[in-house]
Order: sequence, then structure tokens, then C-alpha cells
Amino acid sequence: MKTIKVLVVDDSAFMRKCISDFLSEHPRLEVVGTARNGQEALAKIASLSPDVVTLDVEMPVMNGLDTLQQIMRDRPLPVVMVSSMTTEGAAAAIAAMQHGAVDVIAKPSGPISLDLYKIKEELIRKVLHASEVNIHALVAQRRVPVRHRFSAQTAGAQKAVVAIGTSTGGPRALEVVLTHLPPDLAAPVLVVQHMPKGFTKSLADRLDALATMTVKEAEEGERLQNGTAYIAPAGVHLVVCKENGALQARLDESPPRAGHRPAVDVLFESLAAIDDVRKVAVVMTGMGTDGTAGLKKLKESGNVKAIAEARETAVVYGMPRAAIEAGVIDVIAPLADIAAAIVQSIGE
Repeated sequence: MKTIKVLVVDDSAFMRKCISDFLSEHPRLEVVGTARNGQEALAKIASLSPDVVTLDVEMPVMNGLDTLQQIMRDRPLPVVMVSSMTTEGAAAAIAAMQHGAVDVIAKPSGPISLDLYKIKEELIRKVLHASEVNIHALVAQRRVPVRHRFSAQTAGAQKAVVAIGTSTGGPRALEVVLTHLPPDLAAPVLVVQHMPKGFTKSLADRLDALATMTVKEAEEGERLQNGTAYIAPAGVHLVVCKENGALQARLDESPPRAGHRPAVDVLFESLAAIDDVRKVAVVMTGMGTDGTAGLKKLKESGNVKAIAEARETAVVYGMPRAAIEAGVIDVIAPLADIAAAIVQSIGE
């Protein structure tokens, strides 16, 4: 099996050593070099040709975001951001994913985390996953043209709810979809994005600034509104229930499903229990199979349209492929056409 070459970039010598030591324990990972800042990282990328880069957000000389933008412009590579869980660090990490970073890892206790061992397994897993991304799709995501935002047929439209599940590569994919949905969409939109704690609020805030519809982090017990997208908070499942005829968001602290909390399966399964509502389920880029089991139950409930992202645009084709191969998908669409497919599905 091919060895994956990794470049570790962090301004802390301690962090560089810890990250390098952790990654080197895996038989498939080889740390070919380290760098103290973005400028040094760019030179090392040119000389060492790594397969994956782990990139600190806050560094002197050239910070992580500026470095990432230059990497994606000149020599696109899978990049995993390593960020502090501060408000500023989370916002910068989310911006990095919009600019092409594959994933983000949260340092447990600040820029120099003496307890970095807590995220060792997650670090290894995300670097391995990053090595498998479709880099051509990742680059193409950043160039999706701004298309006409489709008008939602609110008059006489069937009451509906939209649920979207995504993981690796998801933040940028969500940007493409949510910015192409109209603010008068005749349905609320529920989103499960696999992401570490501390980052989903920044993701919601950034998407809200870019989209014409409202985007927010979901809150316990709130009534769901048409034309609003609700991002599941990291660390809890997002479920939908019906109370007094109205759809409500509930935050569920039941155990992780297949390692995920929130899990797409849990969201989809909660919708399966709701009657008299048109359900549109969307599975986009992501590693693994989350969403497929939930979709099976959802399809059994009837009045469901299931959409999967096409292979050619998915940064990681795992989640869409699992759902397609299970035979529970009605529409396969490239990323740029998913918003139109959602609007059409609501109106059917």
C-alpha cells in the first residue's frame, strides 16, 4: 500500500514534534518534513512534494490562511487545518475550508496543547482521509459559478422540510448549495456537517453572511422556519419533531452513531417519524456511509425525494456512493445543480 508523505507546519517546535511523532506511528504515514511558518512551508512543498499538509492557522511571517490560498492556487494539495478552539481560530479555520482545506482539527487547549494526545487518533484518521480526496473536485468546487438563484414557488407549495448530510469537503459544498437557495424557500433546511466542537457556530455565521437565506446554528426546541437553514451543533445529534402541528428542532445527547455526533442517520430517522410533510434528503461529499441507514428508514415512510452528489464533483465520494449503491437515491446531481434539484423536489 502506498506510503502517504506528510508535511507538518506549525510555529511551535513542541507541536511540530508531537504531530510528527503521532503521525509517524501509523505504518502508512511518513512525515517528510516540518515548517515553522507559511513561507517555509511553501518552499518545503516545492522540494519535498508531500501528499498531505497539516497546517497551523496562526503563524508569524505567513499565516495559515494566506499559505493555504497560495497552495491551492499554485500547487493544489489536500490540507488539514490545525486550529485553536478560540472564536478567532474557529472563524479562520472555517474560512480556510471555504478556500479549499479538506478538514479541520481542534487543538484541545490552545496554540500549544500539552494534551495533544487527546486528538491523536482523530489526527491520524483525518490525514489518512485527506490523502483520498478528489483534488480535482476540491479545486473545481472553488470555481463553481454563481448562478441564478431559483425562485421558490411558495404559493400553494406543499409543506416540506429539507435535510442535508455531509462530512469531509462539506463546508465548501454547503456554501455552493445554500448560496443558491432562495430566501423564500418553502421549507426549513436542516444540516448535519461532521465537525469538531467549537466550529459549527463559526460555520453557520460564515454561511449566513454569504447566503440570501438565513443560516444559524440550531437551538433546542426552536420552531423551524421556512427559508432558514439550521446547522447541527457539534457534539449533539439534531432531530426534528412535530409539536402542535409545527416542526421543532431538538438537540439529542444520545451516544454517537458510528463515531459521529451529530450523525446524518439520526436526523434522517427523526424525519421518518413525521407525517404530512414532504421530505427532501440530500447526501453530499464525505467519508464513510453516514446517511444511508437513515435514508432507508426515511424512504419507508413515503413522500421522500433523495438526492446524492455526483461522483465527479464530490471531494470524497464515500457517503454519496454508499447511498446510491443502497438503491435509496432518486436524483444524482453535480454540486452546482443540487440547489435546483432541492427546489424542484419541494415543488413536486
